[in-house]
Amino acid sequence: MTILVVGLSHRTAPLSVLEQAALTGDGVDRLLTDVAAAETIGEAVLLATCNRLEIYADVEKFHTSVAGITQALTQHTGLALEALTPHLYVHYDERAVQHLFRVACGLDSMVVGEAQILGQIKGALALAQKLGTAGRVLNELVQQALRVGKRAHTETEIDKAGQSLVTVGLEAAEEAIGPITGKTALIVGAGSVSALAAATLHRAGVGRIVIANRTYERGARVAASVGGEAIPFDRTGEALADADLLVSCTGAAGLVIDTDQVAAAMRQRPGRPLFVLDLALPHDVDQAVADLEEVTLVNLERISERVADDRRLPSVEQVQRIVAEEVAEFAGWQRSVRVAPTVVALRARAAEVVASELDRLAGRLPELDERQRDEVAQTVRRVVDKLLHTPTVRVKEMARRPDGVSYADVLRELFDLDPQAVEAVTAPETEEGVS
Repeated sequence: MTILVVGLSHRTAPLSVLEQAALTGDGVDRLLTDVAAAETIGEAVLLATCNRLEIYADVEKFHTSVAGITQALTQHTGLALEALTPHLYVHYDERAVQHLFRVACGLDSMVVGEAQILGQIKGALALAQKLGTAGRVLNELVQQALRVGKRAHTETEIDKAGQSLVTVGLEAAEEAIGPITGKTALIVGAGSVSALAAATLHRAGVGRIVIANRTYERGARVAASVGGEAIPFDRTGEALADADLLVSCTGAAGLVIDTDQVAAAMRQRPGRPLFVLDLALPHDVDQAVADLEEVTLVNLERISERVADDRRLPSVEQVQRIVAEEVAEFAGWQRSVRVAPTVVALRARAAEVVASELDRLAGRLPELDERQRDEVAQTVRRVVDKLLHTPTVRVKEMARRPDGVSYADVLRELFDLDPQAVEAVTAPETEEGVS
């Protein structure tokens, strides 16, 4: 089996393409289910964020699987094949593992070092587990990616290498409208990014925070966490007239704030500027609002330009070293998994020999009672287990080395194990037999 990732991100595609590729509602579930149902794909996990759409898979056939995943992406995003493929990247095995670990550490994020991606990766694994598309390999891969990301944030200052999208956006806000202390902020949406925006604004000393969300109760919870105020979504236009800052990130399929709404709000507040931070993809705010007088619009594209230099900081090099170590560790785990069926086959062969010899003994010594036969059987099995213990433990340890799989080959040769019997070992049997 081969670990494969096919995806596109802000690194390879313009935001206009990412905007078209963004999945909403149950689109993520449908895409993941369709990919996992392909004949050559054993497991699949889908990571979908505002600036990233990636499918990780454990596959049997590389080219067939790449073609199938690409076709599924075109079908579910609505992008034509010729519009999508120039922006796709494909990594497999070690490069795929390295890519996920870099993503988990924030090295591949629009803002280097941002920690939100860990929650998104965790959510991607949870969805795959819920839908039954993640098995032993991808569970281990994603769990280790989460550990690698936490290690990077604990052992380095990668958090300081970049800043959150919200923080970068607020820096731009102060450049446009001056200090935000005491000002009024309107946040549209109540998801994780909106909650982060509310907390960041609260710490920055914003005077009033208003949350507008389609589900009022959810907006009220975010507002309560920062001492803010929640309003029904249909009062967004009214609140916009009073706001100095608008932050929007809803995940909606279409526009949430149009130019007419903003223009109407600006007519009620002549001479008072408005800063708009649109963190959504697809965009929440009509990009034409940037043409209105006294309105400054900053979107994800503008933010990416502001943080382009973060990838040259020393902490990034430290995290890269951590990633390299962890990739080697995962490769060792993969090799140990590949040798496990040989160990199981060896133990099965030993059990067959023991059973055969005990049958012979029963025929030669029929006078033995049941207790005596049980005692002899237990003794023989203990002897065999002790003889096999050291070589099986050692072969699993040595299998983690770069040349480790060859030790399994030697084991098969020494004990004349049937290759077909080894290949027939299933994952559950492997787990049971190598303890």
